[in-house]
Amino acid sequence: MNMRSMQKVKWGMVLLLTLLIACGKTDKQAELVKLRKQQAILAEKIKQLESELAADTSIKQAPKGIRVSVTEIHPSAFFHAIEVQGKVDGDNSVNVFCEGAGGIVEEIYVQEGQYVKKGQTLAKLDDAIYQTQLKTALSSLEYVTTLYNKQKALWEQKIGSEVQYLNLKNQKESLEGQVATLKEQISKCRIVAPIAGTVEDIPIKKGQMVSPAIICFRVIDLSSLKIVADVSESYSTRIKVGDKVTVLLPDLNKEITGKVDFCSRYINPVNRTFNVTLRIPSNDPVIKANMIAVLRIVDYQNPTALVVPVNVVQTDQKGKYILVAEPTADNSYVARKKYVETGETYKGLTEIRSGLKEGDKVITIGFQELEEGQFINF
Repeated sequence: MNMRSMQKVKWGMVLLLTLLIACGKTDKQAELVKLRKQQAILAEKIKQLESELAADTSIKQAPKGIRVSVTEIHPSAFFHAIEVQGKVDGDNSVNVFCEGAGGIVEEIYVQEGQYVKKGQTLAKLDDAIYQTQLKTALSSLEYVTTLYNKQKALWEQKIGSEVQYLNLKNQKESLEGQVATLKEQISKCRIVAPIAGTVEDIPIKKGQMVSPAIICFRVIDLSSLKIVADVSESYSTRIKVGDKVTVLLPDLNKEITGKVDFCSRYINPVNRTFNVTLRIPSNDPVIKANMIAVLRIVDYQNPTALVVPVNVVQTDQKGKYILVAEPTADNSYVARKKYVETGETYKGLTEIRSGLKEGDKVITIGFQELEEGQFINF
C-alpha cells in the first residue's frame, strides 16, 4: 500500500469515530429529555395528591406528643388499716404474792414452765414461830377446856360460882380464837396458785425474805391466748369491737386473723393510749407469752373504690387534681386536669371519692412535666 492509500484509511477511521461519538451524545440527550418529561408528570401527580389530601379533613397527620404511661382505672376493693405493736399474753395472767406478813422462803415446789392446778402449793415460808405459838395455844386450850367442862358440870348442878364458870368460858373462847388465828397465819405461809396454768416466772429464791409487795410467781393460763396493744387516742373514734385484725408475729413469720374483742373506753393519762385486745387460737405450741405482735386493724373498707397511686395527686390553687389522657376529635390524646376529692390513703394508694369515673386513663408516668392541653402518646 502506498503512502497516499494509508493516509486515506487513517482519515476514514477518524471520521468514523467522530460519527460514533456524535451518535452517543444524541442518544443520552434523548434519554435525558424523556426522563425530564416523566419527572414533570410525576411532580404534577404529587402536587395533585397533596391538594386532595389537604382538602380531605378526615385524613390528618397526628401531632407529635410527649411520651407517657397511663393506667385505666376500674373499681376494686380498698381498705385502710392502723398498724400498732402489741404482745402475746395469756387470757388469764396473774402475779402471785405471799399473804400475811411474809417471811423467809423455806421451800419452792415448782419450776418455770411447769403446769400447776388451782390451789396447788407453789412455795412455803418459814412458819416455825407460828407452829411454836400454836403448840402452846393448843396446850393451854386443852387445859382450860378441861377446867371449863368440870366447872360447867358443877354449875349445871348449882354448885360453884357463876363468875368462875364465865371466866373459864371466856378463857376457852379466847384460846380458841388464838388457835384459829395461828392456823390461818400458818396457812398463809403456803403460797398457792390462784389459777390453773403454767408457771412462767419465779423471781424469788430459797432463803429470800419476801413481803406482800414482792411478786413470788407469775402464772399464765395459756389455754386461751390474747393479743394486747396500746393504741394512740387519736384513733379512739376509728376502732371498735368487731373490726377485722391481721396479727403478724415477726419472730415466727406467721400471720393470724381475728377481730377486736375489747376496746377500752379509758385513756391512759400517762401515755394517752387506750387498750385493744383480741383473742387468738391457743393450739399452736410455738406461740409464747410476751412475743411481739404487730396488729393491722382495718378501720375502713370500700369494696368498689377507685384508687390511684398517691404520687399522681397534685395540687394547685383550685385544689387537688389528676392529669388524665383525654381523646380528641382526630383520635389523638391530650392531658386534662380533673379535680378530685380524695379519701383514705394506704400502702401507696389513694381513694378517689369524686372527680374520676371508671375507664378514665390516669397518667402515671411523665405527668410531672406536663401542662394541661399538651398532646401525649402512650
